Amino acid sequence: MKELKTLDKIRKEGIDALAKSLGPIGMVRFIQSFDLGKGNYTKERVQWLHQGMDEIASEMERKRTKKH
Repeated sequence: MKELKTLDKIRKEGIDALAKSLGPIGMVRFIQSFDLGKGNYTKERVQWLHQGMDEIASEMERKRTKKH
């Protein structure tokens, strides 16, 4: 039977593979591209659950233009 790797071992091998394939800077940029987001979905969903698609799209556009 094949030995089950620990999560630490998997992480190390994954980072090593990324560094080898992308180089150190590419590896860091790749890892930084993952954004877990902010807030609490369970609590905040009540605020937008009643909104229609047009209202949601308008809010997204407002936030997008505010960032830039």
